[in-house]
Amino acid sequence: MSQRPPSEPPRRVRVTSPLMGASRRAPSRPATREIDEQTGLGEVYMRSLLRSQLRLALSVLAATGVLLGGLPLLFALAPSVADAHLLGLPLPWLLLAVLVYPMLWLAARFYVRQAERNEAEFTDVLERH
Repeated sequence: MSQRPPSEPPRRVRVTSPLMGASRRAPSRPATREIDEQTGLGEVYMRSLLRSQLRLALSVLAATGVLLGGLPLLFALAPSVADAHLLGLPLPWLLLAVLVYPMLWLAARFYVRQAERNEAEFTDVLERH
């Protein structure tokens, strides 16, 4: 080793890993490509989306069915409600003619918003992987 004058700062040494020269790992495949090529992983992704959409559809359908099916049951179990009149019209007619349509609209709106949210979450997952 050569002697340097004391006023000169020491030389910098670069320390590297022996793996620096190793070949890099192949880039991972995007999840959308897995779906496009219908691989096993792509099927898992699609099955999860379909399962969440089916769960949402069945829950909205069940809630709507309970509410719509509950009205005739209410009228059968509580004859006083079935015989009641409001604004000169029988209450069952008003409920079935007026209440049902806004309820169906709200159920449809809820379903669409939740389905869009499920799809947005699905695309977020795909973009992360």
